[in-house]
Amino acid sequence: MFNSTVYTGRRDRLRSKMQSGIVLILGNTEASYNYPANTYHFRQDSDFLYFFGLDHPDFAGVLDIDENKDYIFGNDVDIDDIIWMGPQPSVKEQAAGVGVKNTASFGTLFDFIKDAIAKGRKIHFLPPYRGENFIQLEKLLGIPVGKIKENASVELIKAVVSLREIKDEYEISEIEKAVAIAYEMHTTSMKMAKPGIVEREIAGTIEGISLAMGGPVSFPIILSVHGETLHNHYHGNTLETGRMMVTDAGAETTMHYASDITRTVPVGGKFDSRQKEIYEIVLNANLKTIDAAKPGIPNLDLHLLAARTIAEGLKDVGLMKGDVDDIVREGAHAMFFPHGLGHMMGLDVHDMEGFGEDYVGYDDEFKRSSQFGTAFLRLAKRHQPGYVFTIEPGIYFIPALIDMWRNEGKFTDFINYDKVESYKDFGGIRIEDDILITETGHRVLGKPIPKTVDEIEDIMRG
Repeated sequence: MFNSTVYTGRRDRLRSKMQSGIVLILGNTEASYNYPANTYHFRQDSDFLYFFGLDHPDFAGVLDIDENKDYIFGNDVDIDDIIWMGPQPSVKEQAAGVGVKNTASFGTLFDFIKDAIAKGRKIHFLPPYRGENFIQLEKLLGIPVGKIKENASVELIKAVVSLREIKDEYEISEIEKAVAIAYEMHTTSMKMAKPGIVEREIAGTIEGISLAMGGPVSFPIILSVHGETLHNHYHGNTLETGRMMVTDAGAETTMHYASDITRTVPVGGKFDSRQKEIYEIVLNANLKTIDAAKPGIPNLDLHLLAARTIAEGLKDVGLMKGDVDDIVREGAHAMFFPHGLGHMMGLDVHDMEGFGEDYVGYDDEFKRSSQFGTAFLRLAKRHQPGYVFTIEPGIYFIPALIDMWRNEGKFTDFINYDKVESYKDFGGIRIEDDILITETGHRVLGKPIPKTVDEIEDIMRG
């Protein structure tokens, strides 16, 4: 945990943004894997961690906005628990560590909430994502499970986003620790990318690095020679010379802060001419958008800069044609770059997206586009100092999408389908870094992970 003053400061700032009522933040409970006693590795709810810091199951936190009091509800362990887990600190001791004086058993939470509702007080809660907490909220609030999400507090969502989106020095330090773990994961992946290796050998090895150096991976590893599938979790292919291998992977620290890095390398360690020319278009988009990142610039502008850079590069190699601005305005580039440039990152690898992407990445100034490709941009609003986000442009040759657009006669003024046809076996390339917006510009977090052609070939050769 951080120092108790970090958590009391966060709760005080949240209280200052709320008008009145009770803020209820449920922690997570254990989740069973294949039978009740065999559970997944416990992961605490990120909002509970942010405001209350306790990394154990079966807690709930409450902020009484009107009475200026904070509460933690949870049960002390009994002798059966001690036999299996060893001695555990009391709820009161744990609560004191995060600056909370008021504690009670978990069962009394029901009477506490019932009393507040009887007095006509507003109960603010965040949208849940686990079935257990849907059921818990139904029991506590009397709201049917099917209507829980629509009754979540928009006032609370907006207040939490405004706090969590600005990372403090302690959080930035944790994220850099997570990037340091990712450095080891990705450089190991590069060195292992040799013909004859099965993808799962690499994926399993680098997941083990994350576990050994801090915590679990921050999301299921994406590692494949079929990088044209954006979230490819199948790891059964055998590597062959001539293929590109995408590794999109990050780690969690012991404090649960995330990293998210992508690198793409040629199997065997040497780019051929076709791989190199496409790779350097993506690298140019990555470098240009990072260089342009600063306070006040909309992330939508960075996304469109990446799109124009990709369209211009593809035009130079004969895969696209026509005016670059027209290409991007009409959305023809999205056949090759069908996703957004990046997303917020912190305690969640896609930070706070359980609230809904539009609450996190959009605001009154920026509304989501309906255009294919740009519609998938998770973050569009203006950057502020303290934002941590990813920049991850890519180029993908997706046979089904190529065939569909060609059969529809779509964007024939912009796409050279005859040449594109010969790239259907290419796969995909993505290059991703984690960026902090500073007061004057930006900083790429962590030790630089090889990404130029020379750097990648050097480390793979070694």
